[in-house]
Amino acid sequence: MSADRGPFPLAILAKAPLPGRVKTRLIPSMDAEAAAGLHERLLRHTLEQALQATPAPCITLWTALNHAHPLFHELVSRHGIARKAQPEGDLGQRMHHALAAISGPGLIVGSDCPVLTPTLLRSCWQALATADVVCLPAEDGGYALIGARRAEPRLFDGIDWGTDRVMAQTRQRIETLGWRLACPAMVWDVDRPEDVERWQREERLAEEPRGPAC
Repeated sequence: MSADRGPFPLAILAKAPLPGRVKTRLIPSMDAEAAAGLHERLLRHTLEQALQATPAPCITLWTALNHAHPLFHELVSRHGIARKAQPEGDLGQRMHHALAAISGPGLIVGSDCPVLTPTLLRSCWQALATADVVCLPAEDGGYALIGARRAEPRLFDGIDWGTDRVMAQTRQRIETLGWRLACPAMVWDVDRPEDVERWQREERLAEEPRGPAC
């Protein structure tokens, strides 16, 4: 399969929406149930964008916290995507495992980015035609997507996950490997109360009626 056209494999890392276990940085600005509901909404949004970019059989939901959660069963049954349980280990080990399960180039996304679009996903895939690694850096210093032509554990070694140093350290790791990096866009995640407000503002703007075209 060429990296410049056609369907592409996509792994989505997804936690079960368990109150008190997801989106904990939004508590106490909202209660645990509301934070879990928002997490579920973001996951559904991510999958919706993915299904517009690549066929369902190319998408794998890598689950955590509760592999048998009813939400995962619903999404798999409704859309025909694959489901696999994330292994033990830190985030880097789990991402490497998901990438290694793909035969050839592939993309991995989380479920926290409300500005992810089918166009952006396709752009990231197309970038692997000339780059060894593709990332969507996030404003908080991390990244919302990473893709590579091949799985390489060193890509995820020595990264301070959950900090604002993730993207900078990843760039250093890619440079050490002698690989080429592409970053088609800067994005942002929903992690803090102000991110929720930003998302709500952007949704309101998107819903506002537009005047007639000139």
